[in-house]
Amino acid sequence: MVQPKSAGPESGLLPSAYGQYLTRRRAGCAPCMTTRSQVLGKRRDMTLQYDFSGRVALVTGGSQGIGAGVAAAFIEAGAAVAITARSNDRLQQTAAELRNGGGRVLAVPADVTDEDAVREVVELCVEEFGRLDFAVNNATDGPMPAPLADIPSAGFSLGIQTNINGTFYGMKHEIPAMLASGGGVIINMASVAGVGAMSNLAAYVSGKAGIIGLSRSAALDYADQGIRINVIAPGPILTDHLRAAGDRAQQLAAESVPLGRIGTTADVAACVLWLCSDDASFITGVTVPVDGGQTAGTKLRQTYRPGQSMDEPAGKR
Repeated sequence: MVQPKSAGPESGLLPSAYGQYLTRRRAGCAPCMTTRSQVLGKRRDMTLQYDFSGRVALVTGGSQGIGAGVAAAFIEAGAAVAITARSNDRLQQTAAELRNGGGRVLAVPADVTDEDAVREVVELCVEEFGRLDFAVNNATDGPMPAPLADIPSAGFSLGIQTNINGTFYGMKHEIPAMLASGGGVIINMASVAGVGAMSNLAAYVSGKAGIIGLSRSAALDYADQGIRINVIAPGPILTDHLRAAGDRAQQLAAESVPLGRIGTTADVAACVLWLCSDDASFITGVTVPVDGGQTAGTKLRQTYRPGQSMDEPAGKR
């Protein structure tokens, strides 16, 4: 996955924890069996509902975190996968791990802010596997969290270029390849920060909100041509960034989630597989939060009652 200079909410680090961080089926496919998925080195049971044998997926930001988890899920569902990221060492390591599991994997280092590099990745994917059915535009980057006036202009531009331009370049070259393959599905990775907003994340919020608008427009453009385009907005997800931030950051992240836990890359991957299947064939242009209820609203841990101290037990006057 692209190594970000910042970490958005899907890394599990909400603003209160940033200080600590800084210090069934597609057509013709049938249900599959229960298997076990290797995600970020930790095994968990995962029921595969779809068989994507003969299909091809492209995942940007695919060397670690959510991207690597999504790539692993596609491999387990039988698809061939092309992954890309800027860090070639980590990319090749992830590709080797996926191949060890029996996967057909193409790993191409690329920076999604470079349109020529993105075009080449898509071309190499089609050359290697003969088609393109699914694409997950997942790469992200941007400046360190800071109040807006303290964000370097170059850092803000990086956030916009990676998230908006990178997603645009991806779709611009993925769509013709999918049309030539008879249609397909694109999933663009946003964030709960792009659905609402969060302090100290002006570049990230703007970039992720831009992805949502861009995806809606593209979904309308190609809805009658066999291409569905949707967005996933993760909340706090247990990735390498959150692990590195420590127990306190993970606790704060879990406390911000109504379901009371941090999400996993497998949670996101399961949503990706569903959206790519014919079970979601009437769904396009939507943003699906995978956030444990964060975007539903605020879950109060204790409710204020008029005339009663918050320090008193709830049933006492």
